[in-house]
Amino acid sequence: MSTVNIANVTVLDNPAPFLSPFQFQISYECVTPLKDDLEWKLIYVGSAEDETYDQLLESVLVGPVNVGNYRFVLQADPPDPSKIREEDIIGVTVLLLTCSYLGQEFVRVGYYVNNDYGDEQLREEPPQKVLIDTVQRNILSDKPRVTKFPINFHPEHAESGEEPPPPPHHPAEVDPHEDDSSSPPDHPLDNQEP
Repeated sequence: MSTVNIANVTVLDNPAPFLSPFQFQISYECVTPLKDDLEWKLIYVGSAEDETYDQLLESVLVGPVNVGNYRFVLQADPPDPSKIREEDIIGVTVLLLTCSYLGQEFVRVGYYVNNDYGDEQLREEPPQKVLIDTVQRNILSDKPRVTKFPINFHPEHAESGEEPPPPPHHPAEVDPHEDDSSSPPDHPLDNQEP
């Protein structure tokens, strides 16, 4: 078990117009106190073929992090459509929610996002130029892909040769092969170091 565990992520205001802010209610637990803040990021994948079109929508630091359960709402502006190729606006893409500690990503939650016109006639006969004000996004929130990465939450103990304190009422062992994958998003970001 990790020092920080996501208990639940709820996508709020879904489906919504493409230009509406994203809102995620995030619940997590911390089983040992942390000296530094957690960094949460929301990334919109603008193109499956080229990660230069990815947009960091929000990055927030949350702390202090003591033992306990936490909940907050992460709100982010929508992606800038001018930074997405016209042919990639309509269709399926990916949204990534990540959490890092001391610059080390330890969890990533990926969601498929379907962008399409809300109007049936526009879906059947799409205009040559995307009418962004009429595009709806639908985050497929019932099928996230959760990927966990083992990190050292207590590097100060590694430097001194001490063992970090075990979490209360939990086994001290961590399974580095634990992965809560239940399906979707693979993206070039999945193979990169944070």
